[in-house]
Amino acid sequence: MAATAACSGAGGGNTGGGGGGGSSDHSINVLMVNNPQMLALQKHIGDFEKESGVTVNFTVKPENDMRNQAAQEFANQSGQFDVATLSNFEIPFYSKNGWLTPLDEIAAYKSDTAFNQADIFPAMTASLKGPDGKLYGEPFYGESSFLMYRKDIAAKSGVKFSETPTWDEVAAAAAKMDGAEPGMKGICLRGLPGWGEVFAPLTTVVNTYGGTWFDKDWNAQVNAQPFKDATTFYTDLVKAHGEAGAAQAGFAECLTATEQSKVAMWYDATSAAGSLEGPDSPVKGKMGYVQAPVKETKSSGWLYAWSWAIEKKSQKADDAWKFISWASSQKYEELVGAQDGWATVPAGKRESTYQNADYIKAAAAFADPTKKAIEGADPTNPGVQPRPTVGIQFVDIPEFTDFATKISQDVSGVIAGKRTVDEALDSGQKLAQAAGDKYKNK
Repeated sequence: MAATAACSGAGGGNTGGGGGGGSSDHSINVLMVNNPQMLALQKHIGDFEKESGVTVNFTVKPENDMRNQAAQEFANQSGQFDVATLSNFEIPFYSKNGWLTPLDEIAAYKSDTAFNQADIFPAMTASLKGPDGKLYGEPFYGESSFLMYRKDIAAKSGVKFSETPTWDEVAAAAAKMDGAEPGMKGICLRGLPGWGEVFAPLTTVVNTYGGTWFDKDWNAQVNAQPFKDATTFYTDLVKAHGEAGAAQAGFAECLTATEQSKVAMWYDATSAAGSLEGPDSPVKGKMGYVQAPVKETKSSGWLYAWSWAIEKKSQKADDAWKFISWASSQKYEELVGAQDGWATVPAGKRESTYQNADYIKAAAAFADPTKKAIEGADPTNPGVQPRPTVGIQFVDIPEFTDFATKISQDVSGVIAGKRTVDEALDSGQKLAQAAGDKYKNK
């Protein structure tokens, strides 16, 4: 659920009808989130185009904007894009709605023996299937979440972290490390509105505090005490010891703040470590990585896979698969490793990555913590009570994007000092319950 600063890409129109077949025009249009790994992919796309004869036109947008455009595009089946970066949140219900092309209906997929589907982590493959059991997406990279911290600042401040710290320990550490260097704050936590921004990390805090969006009978629990306790803790922590401008800080801003030594800790996506340990990172070698902080649960990391999916309307499914196969391949990881540095490869999806000596050497600081976080994530049981549907940092229903985004705006208002937690969550309870009522007795 990581995305970075804005970038523009070449976008083209693709106005075909039907699905699954080929076209004499070997060009495809890809809608893509603008995170570091995707931006690197644009740099390498010439290799794919030369090998395949397929031209790729990118439209690249920040996370919230990309999600909104993807939702409109796939719902309307306008055919403007052949491929989009979707996730294990969207793919299950997009496929249920008939908006995606099943991969096993594509001739190029069925004949692609080199891709090695068995090498993809089983949890990732399972999360990208539809209710019909068919596979609809391939991960570009997978991630969980963990705590990243400056080892030198922790040592200077007398802070020691266990492998799985508690949130109380993290809050105490943030207070100690706040101001350890001029202009440095104790921690960075997302405050930017968006169901995939502030609520990505915050929902994991809610889970480990004993809260949940809905109980097993679809009764909303947004203003229940555990949800309030978690939100109060999170917003108080970021107000007291968090980054400057926290109410408008998302993944991109926290990545920059960490790289520029403006914060001593950051709780966020495991995929961020590849940037922090990249060849040109000013904090390379200075960071430590431990599991997502907990309170009432044994683990609390999320599970997410930015993935490639093909629009049902696309007439260029074969060429689209060729692109996906290349972008999600072991071969592409080797290309990135050789040219950009092994720490930066889009990892978290293939078993073979964690058996690659070059990767393990370059990613020694975070490879094992990342793999442990991914393997420890349980979307079916992320809290202390039964849930009505799967999901750790989201509720896997289409309505979640709307009501969670609206509630996130009020939570950002709490961080900005414009709302109270009670005001934000009492209002949010009504929004969530209206969505939950649609699923009762189904």
